[in-house]
Amino acid sequence: MEPFEKILVLNNQFEASHMKDILTAKGIPHGIVSSADSVFGGVNRIEFGWGYLEAPPQYRDEIIKIYDEVEKE
Repeated sequence: MEPFEKILVLNNQFEASHMKDILTAKGIPHGIVSSADSVFGGVNRIEFGWGYLEAPPQYRDEIIKIYDEVEKE
């Protein structure tokens, strides 16, 4: 398995789900990590956003391009 790194911060679950669908369809390996933490009662989301998308570093530019296009919609 290739090493993953944090590529971008996601603002909400809808954004996460949409990116997941697109990247899966394109065959780009990725992971979605929520910053929800029941211990802190969601305080992490204020500082770190809803969560983040991680993937192998060689996909960084392609993922960011896709994300920018999604943001324009």
